Amino acid sequence: MASQREIKRRIRSTQNMAQITKALQMVAASRMRRAQMRVAASRPYSEAMTEIVADIMARPGATEHPLLVQREIRRADIVLVTPNRGLAGALIANVNREAHRLVERIQVPARFIAVGKKGRDYVVRTRQELLADYTGLADNVSIVELRPVAEQVIEDYRNGEADVVYLVYPRFVSTLRQEPTSVQLLPVLPPEEATITASWNYEPDNPALVLQDLIPRYVEFAIYQAQLETLASYHSAQMIAMSNATDNANELVQDLTLVMNKARQAEITKEISEISGAAEAIRTGA
Repeated sequence: MASQREIKRRIRSTQNMAQITKALQMVAASRMRRAQMRVAASRPYSEAMTEIVADIMARPGATEHPLLVQREIRRADIVLVTPNRGLAGALIANVNREAHRLVERIQVPARFIAVGKKGRDYVVRTRQELLADYTGLADNVSIVELRPVAEQVIEDYRNGEADVVYLVYPRFVSTLRQEPTSVQLLPVLPPEEATITASWNYEPDNPALVLQDLIPRYVEFAIYQAQLETLASYHSAQMIAMSNATDNANELVQDLTLVMNKARQAEITKEISEISGAAEAIRTGA
């Protein structure tokens, strides 16, 4: 059995760890609420954008736009959106695993554009081709900061350097649930789940001209929405992970305290036995 000094040292270190995880939990909870509010505020815009794109793509002449033309898939670009930091349970591993499954599914050479350090680290570690990385983005990221990502994938698709572009990110469902998601970004496909709820009028009344400005905006906002979903997912997952870590640390402290009490009791019993034995030896000798 370990000595009392060793057990006390383990108790102190575990208590310090519990304090750290508790602080991280509180910080994550604060950031989680803001991130969830941003996702909730942006989703109606995203849904309206999807509805408009679906409406225009259903009109004659819309499919002539170069970002809608489908061609034989020989090369792919994958925009991998992940957090910059860890301590979020299985969230990051699940997103990277989704990217791995996507590469296996498409079975063509793929290049990665990493938005977030953890995605970049995964691409480098697995020795896949990293086309670009954007790792300095803060929690209050704006759509302007993500515009270079959209411009890059659009340019690659127009130039034929990529025949398809995918977007991989963790979709925020609830505080307890985040779903790794992969969607095709280019060429833009008619959104199957889109429901036309309004009659839209466009100026000019030419689908090709409208799409010329709308599709880049659509791609840009899809990447921005993925980043917001990632932030909400990350802070939610981190809060839950740190809460579990704090509970586990507190339970370990209780278990170690019990072990220390048993060790102290055993030591006291041993000392009493030694004193009693010594006293009996003295009495007998006398």
